[in-house]
Amino acid sequence: MRKLLALIGVPILAVLALGGCGSSSSSTTSSTTSTAASSADAAIEAQVPAAIKAKGSLLVATEAQYAPNEFIAPDGHTVIGMDADLMQALGEVMGLKVKLINSNFETIIPGLAAGRYDIGASSFTDTKEREKTVDFVDYYSAGISFYAKSSANPAVNELADLCGKTVAVEKGTTEQEQSEKQSKACTRAHKKSVTVLSFPGQNAVNLAVSSGRAELGMADSPVVAYQIKQADGQFKLIGKSYGFAPYGIAIPKTSGMTTPVLAALKQLMANGKYLQILTKWGIQSGAITTPAINGATS
Repeated sequence: MRKLLALIGVPILAVLALGGCGSSSSSTTSSTTSTAASSADAAIEAQVPAAIKAKGSLLVATEAQYAPNEFIAPDGHTVIGMDADLMQALGEVMGLKVKLINSNFETIIPGLAAGRYDIGASSFTDTKEREKTVDFVDYYSAGISFYAKSSANPAVNELADLCGKTVAVEKGTTEQEQSEKQSKACTRAHKKSVTVLSFPGQNAVNLAVSSGRAELGMADSPVVAYQIKQADGQFKLIGKSYGFAPYGIAIPKTSGMTTPVLAALKQLMANGKYLQILTKWGIQSGAITTPAINGATS
């Protein structure tokens, strides 16, 4: 991720530097470690693989510029947000400390497969393609939204309207995949292709939109809604949110952590902590009631 400015109570420039499903300039730019677990559930703790239990902690990779899901606090180094809070709560149930590592979005799933991280929690859309590499414990439902400067009128209501437009997206995300796919569809229909500007982080996507370099941006629905709210009238939602799909906590297939993570999530849902975390960040509309393993819809 890029170096971030504080989000809350700061000028619009700071908000524009926020952001995603995205990435950073280095594979590990900062990390946050939880305190020792204090409310472990014995039955769930017993499901944690011996290797993880022995070290007593989880290395959780996230890309901390996708507010309100994961971003950097005003102190300049602490990872906060919905995913950060959820992972800390899950770790506590499993009797584990959690170390959040601010990482490049594109490197997280390969890093899980290579054993560099134990878990990935970075607003990952659970897709069938990603399920070939990792397992997912699904925990939230999010769509894709379009946004633009408040003074702009890009005339985009749905994905098909992107023909001939310049759109900013984060590299390695579903938004990049879909905008590039739509560009090919435009060409086949003898329309102008989509100019897709992909950036290594949501911060740069926001700046491309705010500067007018891109006519509009695309990001996950809770992220766009939060940024519009924080931007004090500088951005606006355009078109219709679409493509609602599950977010998943990414877990290496051979690690043995999928079962305890699912069990811990179910407990957080049952005791109200899950909804409390989503409500804290104003994104409770995406709450689910039945978590699943590998529930990709496409």
